Amino acid sequence: ECLWPRMAATVADKLPSCWVSKEDRKVSRNGDLLWKEFFRDPSKWWDNRYNKPSPRHSDFKHKTTGQRLWMGSSNNPSWVQQELRNRGFTGGVSDGTLTSALVDSFIASLRSCARNKDLVRGTNIHHNLVQMQLLEECSDALVTMYAKCGELGKAKALFDMHKSKDVITWTALIGGYARAGQGQSALDCLEQMQHQGLLPDAITYVSALKACAVLKNVDKGKQIHDEIARQGFLHNSMVLGGALVDMYAKCGAVSEAQQVLEELPSRNVVSWNALIAGYAQEGDTMQALTCLEEMEHEGISPNAVTYICTLKACALTKSADKGKKIHHEIVRQGLLQNDIVLGNALVDMYAKCGITLEAQRVLEGLPFRDIVSWNALITGFAQEGEAEKALDCLEQMRHDGIPPDAVTYVCALKACATIRALDRGKKIHNDIAEQGLLQNNVVLGNALVDMYAKCGDVSEARRVLKELTFLDVVSWNVLIGGYTQGNEAEQALNCFEEMQHEGMSPDGVTYACALKACATIKAVDKGKQVHQEVVRRGLLHNDVVLGNALVDMYAQCGHVSNARQVLEELPYRDVVSWNALIAGHGHEGEAEQALHCLEQMEQEGILPDAVSCACVLNVCSHRGLVEEGQAVFLKMGTKYDVKPSLETYTCMIDLFGRVGHVEKAVKLIQEMPSVEHKAVWHALMGVCWKWADANVGEWAFEQAMKLDKSDSSTFILMANIYAAAGMEEKAKSIEAMRIRNESRGLRGIDLSNAPC
Repeated sequence: ECLWPRMAATVADKLPSCWVSKEDRKVSRNGDLLWKEFFRDPSKWWDNRYNKPSPRHSDFKHKTTGQRLWMGSSNNPSWVQQELRNRGFTGGVSDGTLTSALVDSFIASLRSCARNKDLVRGTNIHHNLVQMQLLEECSDALVTMYAKCGELGKAKALFDMHKSKDVITWTALIGGYARAGQGQSALDCLEQMQHQGLLPDAITYVSALKACAVLKNVDKGKQIHDEIARQGFLHNSMVLGGALVDMYAKCGAVSEAQQVLEELPSRNVVSWNALIAGYAQEGDTMQALTCLEEMEHEGISPNAVTYICTLKACALTKSADKGKKIHHEIVRQGLLQNDIVLGNALVDMYAKCGITLEAQRVLEGLPFRDIVSWNALITGFAQEGEAEKALDCLEQMRHDGIPPDAVTYVCALKACATIRALDRGKKIHNDIAEQGLLQNNVVLGNALVDMYAKCGDVSEARRVLKELTFLDVVSWNVLIGGYTQGNEAEQALNCFEEMQHEGMSPDGVTYACALKACATIKAVDKGKQVHQEVVRRGLLHNDVVLGNALVDMYAQCGHVSNARQVLEELPYRDVVSWNALIAGHGHEGEAEQALHCLEQMEQEGILPDAVSCACVLNVCSHRGLVEEGQAVFLKMGTKYDVKPSLETYTCMIDLFGRVGHVEKAVKLIQEMPSVEHKAVWHALMGVCWKWADANVGEWAFEQAMKLDKSDSSTFILMANIYAAAGMEEKAKSIEAMRIRNESRGLRGIDLSNAPC
């Protein structure tokens, strides 16, 4: 290696002063000392002036230390040339030697710029090469410098102009395209290179494989793999082996990636990391962790990247226990002290596993925190419905001096929507507007529309949508959904028409929202139009939610036969599909059909849930089908593994009451795990009213009063029971108590004298 750029002293003074770096000045001082040592005793130095093969080789070399000197170096002190002449060492340097030394110096400088990504200095050198008419000699180095600095346009322009035959230059350009995510351009370059008869080397193939990974073009990757195998490159290049594993993994061909890794003559942590990352990407936590164990068994220690990949796998599959074990190993090795990316991966893993308190504890213990750390935690709180904590984190990160970004605001707006915190949402909206973040971020715009819609301010949601620079189908879905949830079905359908008028094509979610709006206002004709459009576009093949929305629309509109036909034609049915149809039969009072649906569900292997049972029990109650209702109720615990809900208990109480089985209703209540619900006692009081059972009615009244002494409906029910039993005086007394209760708010009322 040369100690200084080999440039003749006569040319050095032409170069800009900005080229003289601190390192150059240090070299000059060292050179001054070396030349003084040389002149003290030249016999200690080898004289290579007349037998050196090129100007790259030194003129003098110390026999002991190996230090070198060049007579034409620009870093030589000014007195050296004169001293060399005085001692007869030189009579001048030829122009050819000067030019060669100058080109070598420029090339060395450009390589330095490429290594350091110093585009400014590299561009200055380019200008000087043009002035000195040395562009042709240095074109390859220039192309490489621009490619490695990311200036691919300039690199390609120079490349096309000078028709390079240098494999290194072609490789630099291919690598530049691959790093910039322009995979197809990289592969086009590879084909041009081979078409011109140039053979790629191992580094070329590494860049080409990266391009295949970017494009997820596994077929091209396999073709390159075959070329590599034919040329036997894998025997000597561990980097190329790792690139092959990485390509297959990123293309989703993880089994091929594993096969390549197993066939490599030698493996390192990089090749293992590529495979583990592939399994993590596929959500295969077990295989990712198995790979971790295998690499450790081979004596290869995991690094931070390994743990980041395995933590990602744990997060995707919510494998918190495995994530905790990795956490303990990370702490044991002390890896969190200097790696913020690893710390963020830990926070993210705990947050996505729903263990938000542990995620917060990890974040607070990190030596450094950044926007990614906070976003992971805020996202976790928002996803778990812990909206207040998410918003508290937003304030804390601001207090720490970390400004929120678009991702932060999206999560914060979701939190506001969850708790309907409209005022806080408006404040966040103002912050977003001040930072100009809505200009190019459709996801953030959609989050704003969603926040206003879910907070009930649909008119503001519409105004925000109209002001967005970019709209997509999600923007409209959020608004249509907001109108539907706010029981503004007509407005929802108007939006549905408007988005299509503006050229936006609805998706499955849009149609599902529109069908819900049709169901709300019983607009079956409009629902049929939507149905026809859904069928025309073939959307029912892969969208069970949309299919269920269709069944529900027809059922709620009273067209139960259409609902059943749609359900029977669905490629896939679930419990929601059947519940919609059962509810439709229930609305029409068709108990036998509802019970038949329950049987069909079971035959298809779909177990009814609490909603299914409540719908069937409700219709049985209205039709007085006691035995059928009792059978369903018993199956809930013995066959369906469904815990009876409050609604199912009240349905059964009502069912017993409709046929006069008051004792059975009382027994059922006594068997309930908890009776601290007014609805239970009110249901029983309704039964007592029907059958004029004052004794049980008084017991139910006492229990209801224990729960809420201010509920007027309890007094009204008791008065009705007394009236039905012909106990007019007691009925009047209860009514008088109700009036006093309402007027005085129970103050001073002694309920111990209540007539029950």
